[in-house]
Amino acid sequence: MKLTFLGTGTSQGIPMIGCGCRTCCSADPRDKRLRTSALLEVSGVTLAIDAGPDFRAQMLRESVKRLDAILLTHEHTDHIGGLDDVRAFNYFMRRPMPLYAEERVLRHVQAVFAYAFDENKYPGSPEIELVAICADRPFEVKGVRVTPVRAMHARLPVVGFRVGGMAYITDANFVSRESKRLLAGCEVLVVNALQREPHPSHFTLDAALRLIAELKPAAAYLTHASHRLGRYADLQPSLPGGVQLAYDGLSVDLV
Repeated sequence: MKLTFLGTGTSQGIPMIGCGCRTCCSADPRDKRLRTSALLEVSGVTLAIDAGPDFRAQMLRESVKRLDAILLTHEHTDHIGGLDDVRAFNYFMRRPMPLYAEERVLRHVQAVFAYAFDENKYPGSPEIELVAICADRPFEVKGVRVTPVRAMHARLPVVGFRVGGMAYITDANFVSRESKRLLAGCEVLVVNALQREPHPSHFTLDAALRLIAELKPAAAYLTHASHRLGRYADLQPSLPGGVQLAYDGLSVDLV
């Protein structure tokens, strides 16, 4: 199994438009962050987690030629805004793109991309197969077992995903005791860490580190970082052993 971080930034990315802070002006490529998403390759099956506005650029950068399905954590634009670009996969793979998400999220996708679901669609519109999931029930994608993990993004329910020993949580500021049981024993944990300062809907750096310390994965990666979190070169040396600030293009091989 291989995990690749397609994007590790917030809804505005880094650099942020109009910002002149040290992070946004950094020349370090690890500080250039597209909107958060990931690619998971397991047993010959390739899955994307979220498809934000940078989806096209991310697919091109990683030379993704085949994509079997997209898993959505929630419906915010920075996680679904690139779905129109599944058209290329439709063309080359000659089939609709399966989209796995909660029913609420699928309804939102249908509203935002209404033209893709019209009865008499314009030629070349994206072909999307909507597959509803339940947050309390595992599902399979071409034989790959995926366990949803409920989390809260302020008042909005979101889902993370566990596949084998890898668990991925983004855009969350609360994980229940029941969800922590689903995360127990994971070897690799990915969790969002927006900034150091308190935030109403995202884990802070300290909150993310507390969750990691509680779950004790062998390795942990921080994602969905804002420019306020600081530059990679400044932050990484201060993190506990086994914890890394993820960056765009980072790949992790898992057993």
